[in-house]
Amino acid sequence: MDSFQSLTQLRNLLERKQISATELCEFYLDRIARYDQRVNSFVSVEPDEVLAHAKMADQDLRKGNCKELTGIPIAQKDVFCVRGKPTSCCSNILRSFIAPYDATIVKNISQAGGIYLGKTNMDEFAMGTSNQTSAWGPVRNPWDLDRVPGGSSGGSAAAVAAGLSPVATGSDTGGSIRQPASFCGVTGFKPTYGRLSRYGMVAFASSLDQAGTLTLTAQDAATMFDVMQGYDPQDATSVSASNFERNRMQHPLTIGYSGSLLQDLDSDIVRCIEAARDTLEQLGHNFVDVEVFDQDLALTSYYIISCAEASSNLARFDGVRYGSRANPVATIQEMYEETRSQGFGDEVKRRLLAGTYFLSNNSGENYVQKAQKLRRMVHDLYEKLFEQVDIVLAPATPSPAFRLNEQHDSTDMYRHDRFTVPVNLCGLPAISLPCGQINGLPIGVQLIGPKYCDEDVLNLAVSFQSETSWHLDHPEL
Repeated sequence: MDSFQSLTQLRNLLERKQISATELCEFYLDRIARYDQRVNSFVSVEPDEVLAHAKMADQDLRKGNCKELTGIPIAQKDVFCVRGKPTSCCSNILRSFIAPYDATIVKNISQAGGIYLGKTNMDEFAMGTSNQTSAWGPVRNPWDLDRVPGGSSGGSAAAVAAGLSPVATGSDTGGSIRQPASFCGVTGFKPTYGRLSRYGMVAFASSLDQAGTLTLTAQDAATMFDVMQGYDPQDATSVSASNFERNRMQHPLTIGYSGSLLQDLDSDIVRCIEAARDTLEQLGHNFVDVEVFDQDLALTSYYIISCAEASSNLARFDGVRYGSRANPVATIQEMYEETRSQGFGDEVKRRLLAGTYFLSNNSGENYVQKAQKLRRMVHDLYEKLFEQVDIVLAPATPSPAFRLNEQHDSTDMYRHDRFTVPVNLCGLPAISLPCGQINGLPIGVQLIGPKYCDEDVLNLAVSFQSETSWHLDHPEL
């Protein structure tokens, strides 16, 4: 069997009984056993349990009880709770934590017939741009094992790119789905904030975090979105469908394009982005040159807000309520200090210290309030922009995947997010699509839409991939 069958192709094979769910799961389990020692994309896989669920799926297939995902193995990023399974966020402080319930999107996938394949590696607590901060070691990019896959959903992106899983979930706080999708040559979709439930997704920055998917194609992303979406009363940020009824966009679309975003990019990247624009023009869509704000302003707002929210969210990991506890200790203060010092990695500590400072006496007004005002300004600029255009075309990353340990300066690393973080500040839907290669490494382009226009973004992405073949290229391990 081809290692890179799309979700649609796999569903057809299963429904036509050309392959069984058991055979399909055995195929991916075999590939994980053969190749993942090199890639390190998974942190846990339980073959016996996977095959037991596959046998139950085969019974449903024989009876004709086929749901959207019956028999399809799906990997879950290690930020989502799966009942009875370790959920560590790839941090030592949660190394022993066993989730007592399923995250809502995990439950939705299971109810649609999807088979839990295992947990994928990630930057610790989703804080990172390279997937080098994991307590389980770095993930390697299947296109070049000496390069990073991007972060924080690098394990999910690498697993799909390497043909170890047909689909994987991810989370996106500032580009953590779209950036690794660009680096690994897969499709990464971040929905509108609130369209997918965050219940059971361990929080990094609650006003920015959004679940999404890493898939081979945009059509697969659309299928997964249909399965995973829906109002969830257990999530206070979940949005009811009655609150976002909008008229669907009509063909041809007006697409915004900003040349200023490309000014400091390598000419090969500009060539790939402009080729994507040419493809969309050939599909009949119209382009309008637009001016966008300084992306670094959004980046500043993002890191202040995200670090402040992380400081609050991760306060619960103190050795009392969740996770591991340092022993022996003489006082409760010493327990807090030793537990967090031993449990958190350097990048998490860096962000927690910054966030705590931003929230400390006299700093909230100087930093967080100003960052929120800047966030509102970015939001309003996008609202005004979408009065002129339907969709925005933009780079996903400023470069192809860089080498492991190449970027030592954290500020340089943070700037890799400058094309993705504005989307999270505004809660917009966006997708990263493969649009070319540079020296054998994939590069992606973003399509960004107005709030709640997820289906329009996905439809345009499907049209784009009907005219291009970059998403059909895969690495050789």
